[in-house]
Amino acid sequence: MTKFLTPWYYLAPTILFIFLLVLVPLITGVSYAFYDFDLISGTRDFVGLDQFFRLLQDDKIFSMSLINTLFWTAASLFFQFTFGLMLALILNHGFRGIRLIQPVLFVPWAVPSFLIGLMWVWMFNPVTGPLPYLFEGLGLMEKPENLLSDPDHAMWGPIIANVWFGIPFFAIMLLAARRTIPNEIYEAASIDGVSGLDAFRHITLPLMAPTILITLLVRAIWIANFAEIIIVMTNGGPANSTQIVATYIYDTAYQKMDFGYASVLSIALLILLMIYGLILGRIRRKMTTFL
Repeated sequence: MTKFLTPWYYLAPTILFIFLLVLVPLITGVSYAFYDFDLISGTRDFVGLDQFFRLLQDDKIFSMSLINTLFWTAASLFFQFTFGLMLALILNHGFRGIRLIQPVLFVPWAVPSFLIGLMWVWMFNPVTGPLPYLFEGLGLMEKPENLLSDPDHAMWGPIIANVWFGIPFFAIMLLAARRTIPNEIYEAASIDGVSGLDAFRHITLPLMAPTILITLLVRAIWIANFAEIIIVMTNGGPANSTQIVATYIYDTAYQKMDFGYASVLSIALLILLMIYGLILGRIRRKMTTFL
């Protein structure tokens, strides 16, 4: 009996830590979904599942924010991964002056998200930034205008800022994964006449696949919950065109002071992210078995 309990003695502090800092706040937050809070009087009324029905039947903003979340996450993830992979391969290949350039390439990762949003707001403003004039020169705009004020294209502003911020994450992770592949494999492939593109397709990508899937999983969840840049740049506007579920939760809780409904929105986002994680985890297990 003592041998059975001994490991649990060592695990007890960690389990208690997780319970107090993760499970208790999570359970408390979920319980808010069943109450209607009145912060002025300090009272709360039990409403059961009424707020869940409100989410499914009456909330058009949630439907819009859900679509925006999918677009925001997919576009940000695609460009972050693509440019991050390209940067990782360039850094792995090496070139003169890489020791001086490499630290500069990772500067965006060190900048606070609030400053990133503020910086890109200035960049998109025709009074203070060059981007509207660049877009006009490329024929993307008829005249220099603030992209963030256009409901049809405003989402691209935060996406561009988020891509700039997230490229170093993928570059670091994928560069580390690439350097774990022995060079002898490429040397043997070269002797057999395998071209550089074929080596990338049949050696680099398959051997980096587990790391790629993990980074995609972590980063997608991160992006879906990453509301700071959007709040600073557009605050969900104009006309909710950049409203994602995370910013809608923030607006509902701290602008409208409706903590009960904000909890319902949080539960919906949690369920969606859990489904995504389960799907990607299943793909990773199948890929690992295949490899």
